[in-house]
Amino acid sequence: MIKFVRSTDVLPLRSLVLRNGKPLQECVFPFDDAEGSFHLANTRDHDIISVVTFHAANHRKFEGKGYQLRGMATLPEYQGKGAGNELVNFAITYLRGQNANYIWCNARKAALSFYKGLGFEIVSEEFEIEGIGAHYEMYLKIK
Repeated sequence: MIKFVRSTDVLPLRSLVLRNGKPLQECVFPFDDAEGSFHLANTRDHDIISVVTFHAANHRKFEGKGYQLRGMATLPEYQGKGAGNELVNFAITYLRGQNANYIWCNARKAALSFYKGLGFEIVSEEFEIEGIGAHYEMYLKIK
């Protein structure tokens, strides 16, 4: 089941999957509690198995109202089984209702096929995020 959750609810999975178990306070994003930000969780039997965060942020290359996708994380045993797809598809529907025009993200190189499968396109050259690895900017027009 997909539901809106608090910013603190997404931190344990961010830590486990995206930050190699770093302390939760090191997994907080500056905009987590900003106006227009929201967090989604996909649950099975009341346990969070996948999370994602969105915040209002226009991208310099695109016109209209944009949202940045960040902190996409799924428990390893659920990866490749649709949990992340369900979250992003829910968010796309929700953001259309918020009159957003597009979603963009900095996708890890290892996650390119996931985002491409959802219809995102690569819009940058490869770049490095220190301590995390190779990334690409990706874009999905939703309206």
